[in-house]
Amino acid sequence: MKYKLLAAAVAASLGLMGCSQPDTSAEQKAAPAAQMAPKGDAELGSFGVELSARDESIKPGDDFFMYASGTWYENYELPADKTRFGAFTALADRSEEQVKSIIDGLVEKENLNADEKLVRDFFVSYMDVETINEKGITPIADVLETIKNISNTTELTEVFGKSWLTNTSSPIYSGLWYNRLDPNEYQLSVGVGGLGLPDRDYYLSDSERFVNIREAYVAHIEEMLAFAGEENAAEKAQDILGLETKIAEAQWPREKRRDRDLTLNQIERSKLSDTYPGFDWDTFLTQTGYAVPELNISQPEPINGVIDIINETSLDDWKSYLTYHTITNNAGLLSEEIYAADFNFYGTTLNGQQEPRPRWKRALSQMSGTESLGFALGKIYVDEYFPESSKAQMAELVENLRTALGERIDNLDWMSEDTKVNAKEKLMAFRPKIGYPDQWQSFEGLEISSDDVVANVHNLRTFFRNQSIEKELQKTDRERWGMTPQRVNAYYNSSFNEIVFPAAILQPPFFDPNADPAVNYGAIGAVIGHEMGHGFDDQGSKSDAKGIQRNWWTDADRAAFEAKADALAEQYSQYEPIEGNFVNGRNSLGENIGDVGGLAMAYHAYKLSLNGKEAPVIDGLTGDQRFFLAWAQVWREKRTEQSMLNQLRAGTHAPGRYRAQAPRNHDAWYEAFNVQPGDALYLAPEERVRIW
Repeated sequence: MKYKLLAAAVAASLGLMGCSQPDTSAEQKAAPAAQMAPKGDAELGSFGVELSARDESIKPGDDFFMYASGTWYENYELPADKTRFGAFTALADRSEEQVKSIIDGLVEKENLNADEKLVRDFFVSYMDVETINEKGITPIADVLETIKNISNTTELTEVFGKSWLTNTSSPIYSGLWYNRLDPNEYQLSVGVGGLGLPDRDYYLSDSERFVNIREAYVAHIEEMLAFAGEENAAEKAQDILGLETKIAEAQWPREKRRDRDLTLNQIERSKLSDTYPGFDWDTFLTQTGYAVPELNISQPEPINGVIDIINETSLDDWKSYLTYHTITNNAGLLSEEIYAADFNFYGTTLNGQQEPRPRWKRALSQMSGTESLGFALGKIYVDEYFPESSKAQMAELVENLRTALGERIDNLDWMSEDTKVNAKEKLMAFRPKIGYPDQWQSFEGLEISSDDVVANVHNLRTFFRNQSIEKELQKTDRERWGMTPQRVNAYYNSSFNEIVFPAAILQPPFFDPNADPAVNYGAIGAVIGHEMGHGFDDQGSKSDAKGIQRNWWTDADRAAFEAKADALAEQYSQYEPIEGNFVNGRNSLGENIGDVGGLAMAYHAYKLSLNGKEAPVIDGLTGDQRFFLAWAQVWREKRTEQSMLNQLRAGTHAPGRYRAQAPRNHDAWYEAFNVQPGDALYLAPEERVRIW
C-alpha cells in the first residue's frame, strides 16, 4: 500500500523515527529516516563519541550538525542501494545481518520447530527468483480478473473493502485500533487514502519539480498497465492521475490530519449511511470482517468528498486505477521485470536510489513486520543477540528520566499546580516496555509454503485478520507490541500511555553499558526522553494517565503551552534544506517537542547521575560537551535530495541536520561551546523554547 494514508489512530503511536522501516526500499514505497553509527576504524574517543567525524573548522554555534559530523558528512559516499544513511541505518544493517545469520542457520538445520519452519519456508519462497520469474504476473491474475469484471458500484465497493487482502488501493480505508475515549475497547477507524504519490502536495504544487514528477508518474503508470495487457494505457494513465488529483484535493493537509481533536469523530455503525450517504457502507465493512458497533471517522469532510468522487467517476476509470495499484503494490512479490519497472519510479525517480537493495534484505523487510513473521524471528534474535543485563540497565535509565521529568514539572513556572497534578499522574503511569514482549505471538494454524510467496503473503494477511476479528469485541491487549525486537526504533502509544524500546536500538551508539554516562544520557537518555516527550507534545498531551483523550489542562495552562509550541513550530519552519522547500514546523511539531523536551530531560537526569560531582574532562571535552556531541552524532545523516523532499512533504520528522540543532534551545549548550550573539544558531534567552 504505497503512500496510502495511515489511519489517524495508527499515526497516534509516535516513534522516534515515526515507526518507519530502517532504510528506504522501493518494494515498501517509503522513505523512512535513518542515520550513521561509528564503524570500521573510525577514531572513537575513550568515551564513545566519534572524534574524527567532527569538523572543528566550523563553529558549534554556526552549525552544530557540521561541527559534530562534518568531516564524516563530506567524506561519506552514499551507497547506490540507499537513499539515506546514518546511525539508525548502521544499526538496522547490523540487525539485518544478524537476522540473516539466523535464517541461514535455519536453512541448514534439519530438525526445525514449527515457527522456524515458517521462517525458513517463507524466506526460501521469496528467494526463489526462477519460479517467481516464470510466474510473471499470474499470481495476481485472479485479482486483476475480478477488477476487469466489475460491472456495478456494489462490486466496486467489494473490491475496495477487500484491499487489505489483495493489497490494491482504496480511496476509503479502515483499520482496527483503540477507542480513544476508552482504550480498553477496540474501534474501527475509517479515513481517506488511495494516493500513489507521497502526499497531496505532489499532485497540487505547480512548481517545476512536482510537474516533472507527475509526468514521470504517468509514464510509470502506463508501463505498469502494460504488464496486464491494458489497451490505451497512455490515456488510462492520465485518467488515473486525474482521479488521484481529485482525491488529493479532497484530503486535509498533513498538519491538519495530525490534530487529534479534529480526527476524533465517533459514530455508531448503524448511522453511517445517514451521516455519510452515497456509499454502500454495509458492503464495504462486510469485506473487512469486523463487527465492532462503533467507528471513528478521521476525516469527516474528506470522506464525503471522496464519496462524491466515487459516484462521479466512471467504472472504467476505477478499474484502471485498481489495476494499476494492484500491480504496483504487489510488484515486490512478482517477477524481476515487474519489480525493476516499479523500482525505476519509486526507488530512483522519487527517492534517488540508484540500485535496489539486495534481494535477501527485501525478503527480510517483507517478513519482519508485526503482521508477518517478525516475532518468530524476534524470539530467536533476542535469544542470540540481546543480553538480559541490557534490559535491566535500560529500565534503570527510564526511571532516572522519569525522576528528572517529575522534577522539571515541579519547577515549571508556566504551569499551575492543578495541571501539574495531572501531569505528574500521567508521568507516573508511563509503562515502559523494553527489549521484547513478555508474551510471544502464536503462529498456530498458519500455513507457509516454500514455493509460492504471493500465497504466503495472503495467508499471513488472512491469519492476522482472523486473529484480529477474534479479539475485536474483547478487552484490548495491552501486552501487544507495535514493533518487533529486531527493529531499530522506539515509540510512544498514547492509548496505553506506554513507551517502547525494542532490543535492537539498545546498542552503541545509542546505548552502551560501558560508555561514559554523558554519552549514554546524550544518546539513549535523550531517546527515552523523546518518547516520554510524546506523552506531553501538542497531540499526546490531549490524553490522560489512562490513555483517554480528554482535556486535563486549565485553559490558561493550555494557552501557555500552545504559545511555546507555536514558537517552536515557527523556529523549525525557518529551516530550508532544499531551495524553496522548508521544514513544516507545524507538521513536525510533535517530534520537535519530543527532541527539545527529551534533550532537556536527559540533561537533567545526567546531572542527577553525577550526585553533585563535576564530570571529568576526557580527551579535552567536558561532560556537557560530550553529552551534546552524543546527541548530534545520533542524528547525523546523509541522504539524496529526492529523499529529503519526501521527508519535507510527507514526513513528520525534521531532517537529521535540524534535529541535531535542537540544543540551541538549551542554556547549557551555549555555555558548553561558548556560543555567542552573532553565531548563526544563537537565540536570545527569551527566544529559546523551554517546554518540559
